[in-house]
Amino acid sequence: MSSSGGIEIPSRLPLLLTHEGVLLPGSTVRFSVNSPRNMQLVKHRLLTGTSLKSTIIGVIPDTKDPEYDTDLPSLHKIGTAGISVQVVGSNWPKPHYTLLITGLCRFRVSSVLKDRPFVFAEVEQLDKLEQYTSPSSPGVTGEDGELGELSQKFHQAAIQLLGMLDMSVPVVAKFRRLLDSLPKETLPDVVASMIRTSNKEKLQVLDAVTLEDRFKMALPMLTRQIEALKLLQKTRKFNPYNEKRVHKVFPRRQFNLDEENENEDEDGDDTTALERKIYGANMSEAALKVCIKELKRLKKMPQSMPEYALTRNYLDLMVELPWNKSSKDCLDIGSARTLLDNDHYAMDKLKRRVLEYLAVRQLKSSLKGPILCFVGPPGVGKTSVGRSIARTLGREFHRIALGGVCDQSDIRGHRRTYVGSMPGRIINGLKTVGVNNPVFLLDEVDKLAKSLQGDPAAALLEVLDPEQNHSFTDHYLNVAFDLSQVLFIATANTTATVPPALLDRMEVLQVPGYTQEEKMEIAHRHLIPKQLEEHGLTPQQLHIPQCTTQIVISRYTREAGVRSLERKIGTVCRAVAVKVAEGQNNSKGLIPECQAQQAAKEAPPEMPIVIDHAAIRDILGPPVFDMEVSERLTLPGVALGLAWTPLGGEIMFVEASRTEGEGHLTLTGQLGDVMKESAHLAISWLRASAKTYQLTNVVGASDPLEGTDIHLHFPAGAVTKDGPSAGVTIVTCLASLFSGRLVRSDVAMSGEITLRGLVLPVGGIKDKVLAAHRAGVKCLILPKRNEKDLEDLPANVRADLDFIMVSNLDQVLNSAFDGGFPGTASACPPPAVLSKL
Repeated sequence: MSSSGGIEIPSRLPLLLTHEGVLLPGSTVRFSVNSPRNMQLVKHRLLTGTSLKSTIIGVIPDTKDPEYDTDLPSLHKIGTAGISVQVVGSNWPKPHYTLLITGLCRFRVSSVLKDRPFVFAEVEQLDKLEQYTSPSSPGVTGEDGELGELSQKFHQAAIQLLGMLDMSVPVVAKFRRLLDSLPKETLPDVVASMIRTSNKEKLQVLDAVTLEDRFKMALPMLTRQIEALKLLQKTRKFNPYNEKRVHKVFPRRQFNLDEENENEDEDGDDTTALERKIYGANMSEAALKVCIKELKRLKKMPQSMPEYALTRNYLDLMVELPWNKSSKDCLDIGSARTLLDNDHYAMDKLKRRVLEYLAVRQLKSSLKGPILCFVGPPGVGKTSVGRSIARTLGREFHRIALGGVCDQSDIRGHRRTYVGSMPGRIINGLKTVGVNNPVFLLDEVDKLAKSLQGDPAAALLEVLDPEQNHSFTDHYLNVAFDLSQVLFIATANTTATVPPALLDRMEVLQVPGYTQEEKMEIAHRHLIPKQLEEHGLTPQQLHIPQCTTQIVISRYTREAGVRSLERKIGTVCRAVAVKVAEGQNNSKGLIPECQAQQAAKEAPPEMPIVIDHAAIRDILGPPVFDMEVSERLTLPGVALGLAWTPLGGEIMFVEASRTEGEGHLTLTGQLGDVMKESAHLAISWLRASAKTYQLTNVVGASDPLEGTDIHLHFPAGAVTKDGPSAGVTIVTCLASLFSGRLVRSDVAMSGEITLRGLVLPVGGIKDKVLAAHRAGVKCLILPKRNEKDLEDLPANVRADLDFIMVSNLDQVLNSAFDGGFPGTASACPPPAVLSKL
């Protein structure tokens, strides 16, 4: 405790940092608190304190704006200790407190003890508190010399000022009461806080420690006010009954602070605070110029005009945008690798690309954010990978769902000439995260739609172009904003519906489906623990062995991702939750005795409950998917192909039948134009090669379609099918029909054909191979030029399959039938079998 006689203040005080206003001893001032440090002081000291000592705080001017300065502020050396007599909280327009503080005495900051969560300092008391509480205490009034003369002059000047004002005005009456009740030595502080003076002049009074210096600082201020009133009287412009003239001497906002109904946020002060925020936002020169122009218009505009609110909202948004505020990247590659491996199993290509970005970022800090596009079927973890990348980098994450967006204003915003205009999702996202280098996930970019309101995909061109997005212009802002530091990640199920110009601006990374082994690891590492937690179960209550998980994966789900698998595991957990709850109710006596005996028979005898094959069938029902490949290839005219869909790879059966007719070809199964062309190509090639492969039905005939109609069908007719990949499958199916031979039951194929019998490469090889592996196929016939795509396959999948790489239809027919096909042995050597690559 500091001792100066009389009442003492604590030797250690929490400091309230003020950027506006100066608290002087003996005055009462209301302060608005919205900076982080001051908010923490109010929460930890004023709202939780119970003693009088806990309400004493130090109010000290800060030369920097505490709302925008996160470092240790530049503190003034002398402050005022005060008692907080009122604390009012509000959430509009943003969370803040309003404090009513009465000044007690001056203090000097000896040392700062800590600056977090609020500033706490060792202080030295400079004034005696007894002189403010005892009006009759002896002071300087009875002393002779310069100090006594200054005191008398100041008191006489204050009385002269009162004589020039109307006592019926409340502020003047209050000033009269204070003048009569307070000792003369306290008048400099009180009068300087009440008359209209600048903060700089009040700081000079605050720094005046001795009474003599204090009178010398405050007397010219008081004399200036008297001369100003005399000048008004001489020019006959002063009306003593006009309260507005009094406010020129006594600021209304400071003098009526103790009145509860006083409006504390006047328009002038509001625009001044807004102007300070504009200069403190560190925005670009062009944006600052626009804001200053709009602020000048705002000051001249009455608040009743509708445009006032629009302009104010615009300036508030410009202030809140993170023009130069960035988060620091986490550049620990080892930790990033561990975090990615813990969050996601497999996905080696994606993880490698993220680590490459981190490595380059560590070597060159000014690297622009890349535009990555994850393309793959649903449920493989594209969105969650984006969230993990943000965690890896230590950046803020924001997801923008683009599915079904058909208005370009959602991207670029509305012009401010429209009613209800607002910025686009990009600018809103930056305002939400509060930094200019977040991770933005543009989800479902392939599902954007056009409408009368424009093309949002075209609006994304500037956003996703690394050469242009440093000056992205939102229609609402109408000034350029730098997006070059934002890491954009887009997700899509297919690139077919993404405009080529937009696709060219992104780095496409394919995210194929999972193998059964990968699904097994994902289920036991992530899905099962997650479902156990969501259903209130523990590993001591439920155990799902790997053999049971394998049955669920192969017999109850057939998908590229793991969403259906997670739902099946959730079904199992709910069934077990019922058993566990019944057992608890029985043990607690919550059901009748007769029912308890029956429940005891049905309840599990012990924990944990192990889910075996019988339990899975009882919970999930009969298997949804059977191994039907060999069963459906028991007749000629059936072949197994491979197809790619936005949902992943799938196996596809092709069936053909012949009847007597005139050589017509019928195609069913909701086929696209490209697949219909493949069917006609296959027919034409087989008719041209009929004699070579002995495909004629009539002896001596040269055309296999002579006297015959062909019906070619692709099952699952409700699903639209298109693409060139089914060419080799159609040829094999028709060759089986014309020759009467069965296609091998363990073979699936994919490839595009030409009229001369060549086999061309196709896309989606990895997804197609994984689909065949899920269906139990052992051998695949693929184009020779797709051999390079097999390098991306997991090692266990390559070990389980045999790959036959072909370059023409002769090799296809020779490999698709047991013992070869008539006419192919002499035409070409059998293709090489790539087994266990």
